[in-house]
Amino acid sequence: MLLNDVAKAAPSYASRREIFGWAMFDFANQAYTLLIITVVFGELFTTVIVGDRGDGFRLANFLWSLALAISYLMVVITAPLCGAVMDYRAEKKRFLLVSYLATVSTTAMLYFVAPGYVVMGLILIIISNYAYSMGESFIAAFLPELGPPDKLGKISGFGWSLGYIGGLFAAGFTLVVLGEATEENFERIRWVGPFAAGFFLITAIPTFLWLKERGTPQPTGVAYWRIARQRVQSTMHELRYFRDLTVFLISLLFSMAGVYIIIAFAFIYGAQVIGWDESVRNIMFIIVQVTAAAGALGFGWLQDRLGAKRTYQITLGLWVVAIIAIWATPEIAALANTRFGWQWQAQHVFLVVGCLAGLSLGSSQSASRALVGLFSPLEKSAEFFGFWGLANKLAGVLGIVMLGVLQAIIGLQASILLCVGLFVIAMLICANVNERRGREAAIAWENA
Repeated sequence: MLLNDVAKAAPSYASRREIFGWAMFDFANQAYTLLIITVVFGELFTTVIVGDRGDGFRLANFLWSLALAISYLMVVITAPLCGAVMDYRAEKKRFLLVSYLATVSTTAMLYFVAPGYVVMGLILIIISNYAYSMGESFIAAFLPELGPPDKLGKISGFGWSLGYIGGLFAAGFTLVVLGEATEENFERIRWVGPFAAGFFLITAIPTFLWLKERGTPQPTGVAYWRIARQRVQSTMHELRYFRDLTVFLISLLFSMAGVYIIIAFAFIYGAQVIGWDESVRNIMFIIVQVTAAAGALGFGWLQDRLGAKRTYQITLGLWVVAIIAIWATPEIAALANTRFGWQWQAQHVFLVVGCLAGLSLGSSQSASRALVGLFSPLEKSAEFFGFWGLANKLAGVLGIVMLGVLQAIIGLQASILLCVGLFVIAMLICANVNERRGREAAIAWENA
């Protein structure tokens, strides 16, 4: 049977309202990843809560990377197990709700993390980032059910782009109303946790109103942990059949290690290496959100025409160029000043670099999610996206720990070049993925 015939014969897909409800979870959860991990709380934790202890923030950066790595390691251990149970019991929506409420409650509690309260900050970041990251896998597991294979790139891109728009609203309000992440402004900026929690709580409501649970629960009196163990063991054997998915997940392990480094350290890099002003930091936030939304939407449209693998490879090439530009920003500014007399500041060059980084960020994440959706049989979508979550967060563990240790030895600017190697390795591994063969394996499994 031809791929197009299979798509037409597939069961009814989601309405536009349901797709919008699904995408609204991306809109809502960007308040967490942007305000807590990337822009505000990460900088607040390293520069104020821990602070410079005479080591150029190296201890603070290491503790931040340690907290994220622990939370990602917890996802690595539990995501495939939860995915197996969700598929078997048709409980994706219930698991999503639990992760959502856990994220909201622990994020709100970040208000109580004052300067010197390092242990409390570490614990809350570990728990909230774990719950948020599990929710990423849970919401992604709905993707294969939302539309035919030739539309998944566009649907995934729409979700990511709407997410960055949500981040633009959330962080824009925070930067204007709450101000900068400094010790002098701490009594105002400490409200970033409750605000991010409230934004997530309210704007994700359409997801739970409109998104449908399409699976059929299997009758069982068996405990969840036993179901999870048995199905994951079975799937580990079956992954040999899904060869292209397996190879792609290995590629994803390296590429997302680089992406998680940038997400966790981009604004810390701007504060510590570039030395930007608050106004430039705010402009950078807007630039990254807009270009990331454009990248996710544009490359999602392009992916349905060029293919998911080719689009993913292009985005990795963009990342290599972006990382080299990030590393060379101070030198580019100095060269422009000495050779051409242009009076450029490094922080202004960094704004230009931010356009490329934002474009790479949105497009690469959207392409990877859609490619896993193409390779996943519907009845195993949650489980396979559990492995997608495993690869993502194992990448976060490896990337952030490697950078945390490396920057403690050679400094943050030089260690950022680690990402170039990670993206190049990902490109080389992904060259062995055959997109058509991977899709046909998923269809054959469904037909069987």
